[in-house]
Amino acid sequence: MCGIFGTVDIECDERILDRMAHRGPDGYGFVTRAVGAHRVAFGHRRLAIVDLSETGAQPMHARERHWLVYNGEIYNHAELRRQLKDVVFRGHSDTETLLAALAARGLSAVNELNGIFAFAWLDEEHSRLYLVRDPFGVKPLYYVHRNGKLAFASELKLLRPLFADTLDAGNLAELLRLRYSPSPDTLYRDTKKLRPGHVLEVSLDGPGISAREFPWFQIPVSRCVLPFEDAVTKYGELLEQAVRRQLMADVDVGVLLSAGVDSALVAKFAQQNSSAKVKAFTVGFEGDNAADEISGAAETARVLGLEHHSVRIGFDGFMATLRQAVLTVEEPLATTSIVPMEHLAVLAAAHVKVVLSGQGADEPLGGYGRYQGEVLRRWVPRMAFGIGSRVAQWVGVKEEQTLRGLRALGIADDAKRFLATYTVFDADEIQQLIGHRDDQSLSRVQYAYDALHCAEREAGAARLMALDTQLNLADDLLLYTDKITMRHSLECRVPLLDIDLVRFALSLPANYRVRWRRGKLIHKAFAQCVLPPKIVNRKKQGFESPTKRWFVEHSACLKDMLLASGTPFARVFDTVAVAAVLQKHGQGFNRERHLFLLLGLFYWLEAHG
Repeated sequence: MCGIFGTVDIECDERILDRMAHRGPDGYGFVTRAVGAHRVAFGHRRLAIVDLSETGAQPMHARERHWLVYNGEIYNHAELRRQLKDVVFRGHSDTETLLAALAARGLSAVNELNGIFAFAWLDEEHSRLYLVRDPFGVKPLYYVHRNGKLAFASELKLLRPLFADTLDAGNLAELLRLRYSPSPDTLYRDTKKLRPGHVLEVSLDGPGISAREFPWFQIPVSRCVLPFEDAVTKYGELLEQAVRRQLMADVDVGVLLSAGVDSALVAKFAQQNSSAKVKAFTVGFEGDNAADEISGAAETARVLGLEHHSVRIGFDGFMATLRQAVLTVEEPLATTSIVPMEHLAVLAAAHVKVVLSGQGADEPLGGYGRYQGEVLRRWVPRMAFGIGSRVAQWVGVKEEQTLRGLRALGIADDAKRFLATYTVFDADEIQQLIGHRDDQSLSRVQYAYDALHCAEREAGAARLMALDTQLNLADDLLLYTDKITMRHSLECRVPLLDIDLVRFALSLPANYRVRWRRGKLIHKAFAQCVLPPKIVNRKKQGFESPTKRWFVEHSACLKDMLLASGTPFARVFDTVAVAAVLQKHGQGFNRERHLFLLLGLFYWLEAHG
């Protein structure tokens, strides 16, 4: 994996690549090409994983008419090479395979890729530049197209010197609603993220340039007709194949290991397909914390024969790391696990160059509580949820997830209900915080809902799982994982988001994946075939932090930051409304995500506001 950069009709040189040297400490390249009336620049920072020689260096060209800068891995590239019978390859990198496939077959070659990627392909023969992002958005890609000029990069920090941009109030309101900025939005007005599974086509055959974005990837709406037991067998075969494929590397590969079943399955097959002992890495928390997973992960490592390494953090370490983590991710999030991921990445990068993660099973396979709500809706009259919501408030229920779920489940329209399910701050709270209402979030949810043909899926849970797989994952969990691991020159792969595996998972009937009070059915059924019961039956913890308690115990620290006058944060946020959020959390209403998002925005505005 690497970092990519490029421009059309903008003056710059290779020095700008130093801003993302962490994404590629092993080398760099920079070229410029004249295409008609336009000047195109391509830049690349290299983290050498496959083909460590110069034959894997970028920017790479074929026949001097096709140029590529690419970040990612194509796991089926050996299969693709065998199909390209007329090509004489210089090395064995997947970059060279991808370029050859594009030169031979055009953009349609993207449909044959199984991997994680963001790349730019310059087709001089047809005067076109294509920016392409993988189906689930594992690899980020930003761009600005303004005043007849264009720039793109793996990280926002390369675009800031080229285009002045301002905070967009609508995008900020959207972030406060959803907990992340959904593609194509960022907090900036003109800076965009390419949507997962989409292409930006830039025309270079006229005096000006034009660009259009369109999807290249769709998960088919099909239904698996296999009996459950046969589906479990097929699922297991695809999962093991995914892990085996993603061990592709000319360097050592480790595993990010939690106490849960997802990373345990990845670790099992990584070790089973490796000749040496696989290194596993876990982060935990000081003191008596339910969120600590080190003991469970250590037991899993012992059972599977892994070499286990761990690190623990406390509140002081958490707060000391928070600012850097926010600036690394570049986009504030309400997800507290960005901080433990920073410590985990530091630990892993001291030992290996590549890690496999267990991320990505919950969304397509029904691992979250919100899918249980969709199952319940099939049996409970809609008006009962409205009554339940009022009763819960009247009796003093303080659990935010419960209250939000009850409010959402009474909404008939899918997109509106799913938006209510995702909501962090509601519309009134956002108005009080920043004086601007959110009027964008629903359209972003609706776009993804329509693009995925969710209305054609048989159950509300199946629709929500499909939506989460291509919406929430990309702009939250996968975003911070990529940015934080790559800050430490560490490549993170996600075998549970293998395209063949996810296509199969999303084709399964909803009741193969989730039933009332039971999630990830087929996943756990397969795990029971290959893992000990004590691993499979451990209570789900999630990759979380003990911030609910910490933010009560250390509320004075938060107040000193968030309620101070004269800060960039105070110029955007009403501190009286912010104080109300802190007060609610102190009263026992769980507002840890709300407060973490505000802390992230505090540091973001301090750096960019």
